[in-house]
Amino acid sequence: MMERPPGRTKAKTATGTPGSPATESEATGEPGTTEDAEPGTGAGTADTPGVPGSADDDSAAGGAGGTGDGDGAGGDGTGDDPAAGTARRRGRRGRLVRRTALAVVLLFLLPVLAAETALRVNYLGDPADGTYTRGKDAIWLGHAWVDGRKTDADVKALAERLQDTGIHDLYVHAGPLEHDGTLPASAYAGAPRFIAAVHREAPKLRVQAWLGDVLATESPNGMRLERAETRAAVVRSTREILAAGFQGAHFDLEPLHSDDGHYLGLLDDLRAVTRARNAQLSVAAHQIDPVPGFHSFWGTTTGHPKWWSQKFFGQVARRVDQIAVMSYDTMQPLQSTYGGYVAQQTSLALEVTPASTDLLMGLPFYHENRFGHWNHAETVAAAVRGVRLGLSRTDADRENFGVAAYVDFAATEQDWTSYEKGWVR
Repeated sequence: MMERPPGRTKAKTATGTPGSPATESEATGEPGTTEDAEPGTGAGTADTPGVPGSADDDSAAGGAGGTGDGDGAGGDGTGDDPAAGTARRRGRRGRLVRRTALAVVLLFLLPVLAAETALRVNYLGDPADGTYTRGKDAIWLGHAWVDGRKTDADVKALAERLQDTGIHDLYVHAGPLEHDGTLPASAYAGAPRFIAAVHREAPKLRVQAWLGDVLATESPNGMRLERAETRAAVVRSTREILAAGFQGAHFDLEPLHSDDGHYLGLLDDLRAVTRARNAQLSVAAHQIDPVPGFHSFWGTTTGHPKWWSQKFFGQVARRVDQIAVMSYDTMQPLQSTYGGYVAQQTSLALEVTPASTDLLMGLPFYHENRFGHWNHAETVAAAVRGVRLGLSRTDADRENFGVAAYVDFAATEQDWTSYEKGWVR
């Protein structure tokens, strides 16, 4: 199975997203990263049926007069040919179809255009002074760090890369979990060596195990959180991963639908385990409804709800130490609308995340072009500016706040530069 980014473990749908992974050529694991006019009525025109002098009446008159021979001698010469009347009726039907189609298109496009305009406006303005890194940032790392492909020299280079940044947490891929919640020790056999090397080269960094799986919420295959034995197995796997030396467990289970009570119960059980070990519990979170109830509408029309309600997001945030919003794969076509969307998501998340929980906003350190994610629009620079705008408008002094970069193996120098210049300074 190939490694999947947070936010892109769902099956492919018309929405694009959390389905096809950002490809890591060396990956071996798989985790568990977007109307209004009235139709014409024809009132007051010559096309209106039933009005004296209209085309229908002319046709009727022609029928009465067209009873003679082919040159019209048997009639009074005032009637129309039946074929001409049929052609006019077809023309009216064609115009009605075109007008109806135009009305439908406008009914769809106008709200979309209004929403996109609002996002562009949301991207305007200047972020507040001081809205920079708090030293609580994170990065998702691929499976190669724990399966022996990365060496101590690679760890040293990574430590140097992160030295002058705000990154504190490493979410290193140590799964995937099996569908029954178990985790083979062979999946993270190289973890102790990697953790020791990180602590030697960069003692301030914290290493968390990135665990995930596809949920059977939109297909028959995957993990089923409604099964108590599966949730119990996930808890046991967490104990095992912490015993291997990880300082926390980071979960990315997708596609996870809003208001999933089984997930909330699992988090309660996991929190008891991590607290007993003085370890971190963190999760990758879906985006929040851009308008209330949008996940229900989208789920009904596409079969993939994608978003969480703001209430459910808050319920999750209260049960973990860190929550990282997968604020990418947004279907936004422009940097300005993407940045405005990230600003909105930042504000929505801040409103319901406890001050004691680390809130991290995702940055797209990967490059794809497909429906749902356009590389020219979803840039690190736009995301960082959006994060700063949302933070400025909602809670500029929030201390437990940061960004999370997805993903190390796809990052470019431009991604790092945009992060450092825009957020680290």
